[in-house]
Amino acid sequence: MFSRRGVFSKVIAGAVFAAAMGSVLPASAADTIKIGEINSYTRLPAFTEPYKKGWELAVEQINKKGGVLGKKLEIISRDDAGKPGNAVKIAEELVSKEKVSLLAGTFFSHIGLAVTDFAKQRKVLFIASEPLSDAIVWSKGNDYTFRLRPSTYMQSAMLAKEAAKLPAKRWATVAPNYAYGKDAVKAFKSVLKELKPDVEFVEEQWPALFKIDAGATVRALEAAKPDGIFNVTFGGDLAKLVREGSIRGLFEGREVASLLTGEPEYLDPLKAEAPEGWIVTGYPRDFIEDQGHKDYVAAYQAKFGELPKTGSLVGYNTILTIAAAIEKAGSTDRDKMLAAMKGLSFDSPSGNVTYRPVDHQSTMGAWVGRTAVKDGKGIMVDWFYADGNDYLPSPEKTKALRAK
Repeated sequence: MFSRRGVFSKVIAGAVFAAAMGSVLPASAADTIKIGEINSYTRLPAFTEPYKKGWELAVEQINKKGGVLGKKLEIISRDDAGKPGNAVKIAEELVSKEKVSLLAGTFFSHIGLAVTDFAKQRKVLFIASEPLSDAIVWSKGNDYTFRLRPSTYMQSAMLAKEAAKLPAKRWATVAPNYAYGKDAVKAFKSVLKELKPDVEFVEEQWPALFKIDAGATVRALEAAKPDGIFNVTFGGDLAKLVREGSIRGLFEGREVASLLTGEPEYLDPLKAEAPEGWIVTGYPRDFIEDQGHKDYVAAYQAKFGELPKTGSLVGYNTILTIAAAIEKAGSTDRDKMLAAMKGLSFDSPSGNVTYRPVDHQSTMGAWVGRTAVKDGKGIMVDWFYADGNDYLPSPEKTKALRAK
């Protein structure tokens, strides 16, 4: 019988035991469970490389303790190069030729949506590890797709609830012009308006992904004279916005709520240029004292010689999801795994994670806090862990969203 207590604790304990005993299991096709994994490794290595390290660690730990149902996990990983067409072709190859039991991965929302549709057409289980678009579990959701990472709506709601506590009434937004950015702005506006009806939105900027004209964007935001700015840019676009905005004084005397900016993938490269005082979602991995998380960090550092990033945690939890689902199902039969995924619950380094039956969204949360600079690098301060379940619509509202 599946135990909610813990795939996570079993993985750590089992790995230690196996290492101590020096056990080695023979590998053959019959002794493995094949998992097809797809991601944009060459397109966004800052996030996907730590993500890969995370799932590699989890696979290693699980296999050292004997695998799942006595079989080792085998990951067949492919790079989609950031192109939806590539991702769909790879998915077909993994299912038809490699005979994988399920699919997992993807980062960009448009790629995640493409594989979501493929999963529906081919009737194969898909664990969408990283893409944030709300459509994956709502308007485009289907029986075969489940999403791990806290969605755009969830993380935007986390920031909106903090923004509602501020005196700022005039807000501007800046977001990349694709599904993720549009969903984020829509969610932030909706939740903030609900909590604080007198706010108004005075400017929207929609730069193309990774093609931001930071000078023009900053000038437009400044001209609107907002009290607060909601930022959704990330990666190189974020760095350019921070640098240009700081030079021009855009952020002085203004509140900024910024999605993902507290994640090490995006905060670390800014170094001493990191903004101070922004409200962000992120991952303060250096300061989390929960023992399960500390054990995970120690294992990650021992293997890779560095601290984990947000992607690392997502990759790790992806494999814990798969292991827990197969264990609960007692099989890699598709229908049994699909049934097991609904309401699946397991322990992880970030706490308990449960997949809601109503929309297949997990309750994995994020950390919310403010940015600061210490010893020449950006960090999160005054942070708290926001449980994902507290930032999701009710089952009744979700049913309506999923039916659209």
